[in-house]
Amino acid sequence: MDETPYLTGQFLLAMPGIGDPRFDRAVIAMCSHDDEGALGVGIGAVIDGLTLGDVLRQFEIEPGIVGDAPVHFGGPVEPQRGFVLHSNDWGGQDSIDVAGRWVLSGTVDVLRAIADGTGPSQWLVALGYAGWSEGQLDGEMTRHGWFNTPGDVSLLYDAPAEARWEAGFSQAGIDPRLLARSAGSA
Repeated sequence: MDETPYLTGQFLLAMPGIGDPRFDRAVIAMCSHDDEGALGVGIGAVIDGLTLGDVLRQFEIEPGIVGDAPVHFGGPVEPQRGFVLHSNDWGGQDSIDVAGRWVLSGTVDVLRAIADGTGPSQWLVALGYAGWSEGQLDGEMTRHGWFNTPGDVSLLYDAPAEARWEAGFSQAGIDPRLLARSAGSA
């Protein structure tokens, strides 16, 4: 992976004491980050009481075998907007490759493909996203709040949502129990 100052294709892990309860133990899959801003999809929490089957039925799509799959809390921005993060073995209209690590799709064609068994082999569905304006995330990265890591893509598909925060730190060689709730200054 090229060394750039941008975080596209990496994971942001909320530090203890981030100061915003919406991001407590958050894990954000960074889908876009450049000098104009950033967009990421939360993968560290699911929306209680909502399944993929519920979402599919809203689009009059028969859920098939995926009806019980969880829907993730993607972030506080546009919580009615859906996203699918998935393996690169499927691409549809407006699918975006994310640094060769996963694909971001936000149109109903990916939901239809998942429901009928012709979609990507690995996927997760989220509502909402986390967004940052020009320079905002860069500023947040200089303060105590976020830890970025390339992480393993298995974090997206193999770890349960509630285990991803600890797994992300563990993959980076950090025991999250030892993290301070605030940063010091010298």
